[in-house]
Amino acid sequence: MGAVLTFDQARQPADKSRADAWADAWAVAAAVCDPEVPVLTIEDLGVLREVRIENGRVEAFITPTYSGCPAMNLIALNVEVALEEAGFTNVKVTSVLSPAWTTDWMSEAGKAKLAAYGIAPPKGKAGRRALFGEEVVACPRCGSADTAKVSEFGSTACKAHWRCRACAEPFDYFKCI
Repeated sequence: MGAVLTFDQARQPADKSRADAWADAWAVAAAVCDPEVPVLTIEDLGVLREVRIENGRVEAFITPTYSGCPAMNLIALNVEVALEEAGFTNVKVTSVLSPAWTTDWMSEAGKAKLAAYGIAPPKGKAGRRALFGEEVVACPRCGSADTAKVSEFGSTACKAHWRCRACAEPFDYFKCI
C-alpha cells in the first residue's frame, strides 16, 4: 500500500488476521480506476474514503467529485465487483456526500499521473479564489504558462478546456474545487 491512506486509522482492526483482511480489502478497492480518467485510481483521486469490515460485511465508502457525477454509479459497481472477485462476500458500497470532495484530497502521485496523461492537474489548495480568481495553468505538454481558458467545461464537468499559445495544443485542466 505504501501511500498515506485517507481512512480513519482508529477503525483499522487491531488483530492481525482482521487487519490483513482490511488491508486486502482497501488495496482491492483502492485499485479501481476512475472511468472518466482511467490513469487515476479512486485512491489517487481521494474518492475512496474508508473501508470497514464488520460482522462479515465489507463496506467501502466513496465520495463523488461533485454532486451528480455520472461516474459514481459505475465506480460503485466496479468497487463491488472487484471486492467480490477478490473473494470478499457481503459487499456494500456507500456514497458519502459530507464532507464534500475537494481536489485537496488528490494524491501527489495522482496529480503526476494527470500531467503525464496530458491533463493539467489542479494547483494549490481549493477555495474561492480557485473558483473565481484568474488562474495561470501550465501546459502539460510543453510546460508553458502562456495558456488561455477556452471553456469552463472540458471533456467532463470537473475539467476545463484550455489552449496553449506556445505549442498551440488544447488540453484539459482538472479544476481546483
